Amino acid sequence: MPAAEGQKPDISVNLCGIALSNPTVLASGILGISKEMLRRVAECGAGAATIKSVTLEPREGHNNPTVIAFEAGMLNAVGYSNPGVDEAVGEFQGIGELPIPIFASAVGTEAEEFAQVAARLMPCGFAALEIPLSCPHTPGYGILAGHGTPEATERITRAVRSVTDRPLFVKLSPNVPAIGEVALAALEGGADGISAVNTLGPGMIINVETREPVLDFKMGGVSGPALRPVAVRCVYDVAGALRRAKKRAPIIGIGGVACGRDAMEMIMAGATAVGVGTAVYERGIEVFRRIGDELRDLCGRLGIESLGEVRGAVLD
Repeated sequence: MPAAEGQKPDISVNLCGIALSNPTVLASGILGISKEMLRRVAECGAGAATIKSVTLEPREGHNNPTVIAFEAGMLNAVGYSNPGVDEAVGEFQGIGELPIPIFASAVGTEAEEFAQVAARLMPCGFAALEIPLSCPHTPGYGILAGHGTPEATERITRAVRSVTDRPLFVKLSPNVPAIGEVALAALEGGADGISAVNTLGPGMIINVETREPVLDFKMGGVSGPALRPVAVRCVYDVAGALRRAKKRAPIIGIGGVACGRDAMEMIMAGATAVGVGTAVYERGIEVFRRIGDELRDLCGRLGIESLGEVRGAVLD
């Protein structure tokens, strides 16, 4: 039903009881390194934001160069560089004071380590927690540590669930053959929602002049436009698996979202909210407001009053 004349379409969403004015969420690993940077993200129109992933001990990560742009997106192998959980707790203390919900991101090499980091972070005032089980390029973590299987996903999620009652999202890999099964395992372990997906790959770009890979780690995760069609399909697969299992859980669709139309694709595939990462580099930090404006305009043209009307539309 078209919106009443003069009435703007409603693009607000609800993630496990967390109200967002619009569905854009700053993806982990982009800008979320300090409270003041997250305040700037809020000022630029994001509905919510996720901090850069935190490990138990400080990590230098991979050597530079760690990120390169190419014609269809970006390739990165940062390697979870971060100052460790002690420093993060000091930086993000009182994070709930910011005008938008901020999500923590805790990562570890094993279930107990994930839980330790989460237990330290959550008292800072984070609205929710995301645990990535899906990094494609850091030895000891994610896919390279076997975290992407249904069994590991359930085990790690259950350990983290035991230390926090805040909404818990599990970030999955596009590389797994049956992502719907992994999503159901996450819910079985106590997750409240799914983030789909992390970067694809790993991929490689070679400098033909030097005859060497461009990244110091040689390979990295693929993000941006090259990832979007895969990410949309993954959201569709997860949403379909949840529907068949008669489970209800929100999905944050992540991968190549750069404009309102991209966001609508994710929502029609079954996402409640959309993660925005590489597009910050492509369109600037104002990209969150721009996506929201474009999404409202698109809803108006298509006669959509609220996003709930079209969420999972392709599943029907």
